[in-house]
Amino acid sequence: MRAPAALLCHAFLLQLAAYIVRPTSAYRAIELGVNPQLVGLIAASFALIPLVVAVSIGRWNDRGHVKLSLVIGGVLMTGAGLGVHFWSDNLTSLLIWNAVIGLGHLLAIVGQQTLVAQLGREKLDSAFGTYTFVGSLGQAAAPLVLAAVGGSAVLPDTGLLFAIYTSTCAILLCVTGLLPSTRQADRHLGHEHSLRSALHVPKTTRRTMTGAMLLSMLVLAAVDLIQVYLPALGVEREIPSATIGVLLAVRAAATMASRLGLARLATRVGRTRLAYGSTLVAGAAVAALAAPVPIVVAGVLLAVAGFALGIGQPLSMSIVTAAAPAGTTSTWLALRLSGNRVGQSVIPVVLSAFTGSIGTGGIFVITGIGLLGTAAAARILIADDL
Repeated sequence: MRAPAALLCHAFLLQLAAYIVRPTSAYRAIELGVNPQLVGLIAASFALIPLVVAVSIGRWNDRGHVKLSLVIGGVLMTGAGLGVHFWSDNLTSLLIWNAVIGLGHLLAIVGQQTLVAQLGREKLDSAFGTYTFVGSLGQAAAPLVLAAVGGSAVLPDTGLLFAIYTSTCAILLCVTGLLPSTRQADRHLGHEHSLRSALHVPKTTRRTMTGAMLLSMLVLAAVDLIQVYLPALGVEREIPSATIGVLLAVRAAATMASRLGLARLATRVGRTRLAYGSTLVAGAAVAALAAPVPIVVAGVLLAVAGFALGIGQPLSMSIVTAAAPAGTTSTWLALRLSGNRVGQSVIPVVLSAFTGSIGTGGIFVITGIGLLGTAAAARILIADDL
């Protein structure tokens, strides 16, 4: 990785904090007696503000405010941690604090990705591969924290979990002071571009950006759907929850493994070919999960799907960074994040409306078909010379 250890530490802490607070907020809502059908609003509130302001934050970062973006993001997440801990006695307050956390998370993650793009400019695939690998470690560590605090209880101690989240954010804020500042050259170029000019790019570039963002959106949605619907499939087929947990861990481990070897794969295969090839493999493996296969086969399919899906996120970052005109990198990375939020919010809601008629297995088939279609789109849209 061509980025300092402080940036990797920051990436780990950011994902750890986010993946602690989101389920904890859901548990707090249940404690308050909120209708379970409304708990999904908490996830929506986390994504709502980023959908509106992501591109503006990207432009702000392009103008040289990366360090300030990271600082404000850490302050918002820490302050909202205190708020959700002490002043979240109803659903409205939970939604407000989670919206603030979502905004802080966006500010921090856009800043992180901008620094990775700058520091790893000569080896983008290696840089983004390692960055997303470390972020995955944070995501994997968060459930361990939840398990340690909750134990065998149905509802964990949300007060303690919010305190852990807030402490993590405070450490994150301290680490921010160790991060490098924006390059002067990038800062100067960022001021030369208005939002309109930043988004006004050649047709080939626009097609590449569209393909990369579509790929990123569908891949991330597929991972979320596996997390939600594999347990449901296990219930339908009377598979023990412990076995489902092992299968999900297999998927996560395969995803992290693919990110460590991303630079070698991209060099050998090529970014464009790897982008649509990995998505094609992922689509076939996810769709095959709908079949009544033995547990061992399901584990193999999830390993294949996890490895292939793990490639899409960092590779889309590399493609967007490589294709973005100088001085507009943060803007395009932020736009990519907006697409991710749309996918995470809209796709699961749409598919859940059809669960009753097509069954849980049908969800995997539709998800697989969506990935296959995305692979075809990526093949057509993304330029071959990246």
